[in-house]
Amino acid sequence: MPETHDTLRVSIVGLAGAGKSTCATLIEEFARDKGLSHARVKLAKPLYDLQAEVYRTAGATLNAGAQDQILMEALADAMRRIRPESIADDFVARLSEVDADLVVNDDLRDPHVDAPALREHGFRVLRITCDEELRQKRLAGRGDPSRADGSTRQIDLIEPDAVIDNGAGLDEYRTAVHEILGSWL
Repeated sequence: MPETHDTLRVSIVGLAGAGKSTCATLIEEFARDKGLSHARVKLAKPLYDLQAEVYRTAGATLNAGAQDQILMEALADAMRRIRPESIADDFVARLSEVDADLVVNDDLRDPHVDAPALREHGFRVLRITCDEELRQKRLAGRGDPSRADGSTRQIDLIEPDAVIDNGAGLDEYRTAVHEILGSWL
């Protein structure tokens, strides 16, 4: 049975480079402007932890915030093979410790286990899109040691509550994000 929440919970979905992290920052800005407490909770936290351990064990360095997407996908696949709900269960456990008026997640990709788990815990889904050429340009500017799109192959199976095109400037993007959030409060 779905839980009821006083908290606004938003999960942002989209392809790498569409502007999910920027959207999460704009949501946090919205919360501050409204005097709401906020938190960002990542599904992939255990994957980031494992990625750091793999790089440490390999004697290699990884820039802060960088993603070895091939490794991250392999780790997620392995965790889901071992126990399909492992990533979602870890997320829900961490979510239960969060006390905030607005919670944002910006790394939902799995439509089969993770998306239903987030929905069950009151998350609305905001899809971010942008022109492919612009997305590729943004990706080229990131410091990720590898890129992979396997984890987003089925992202369109996640039904959004709203969609924003992030093809214009930051001010237009901010306005669109804030308007949607305002309608959800």
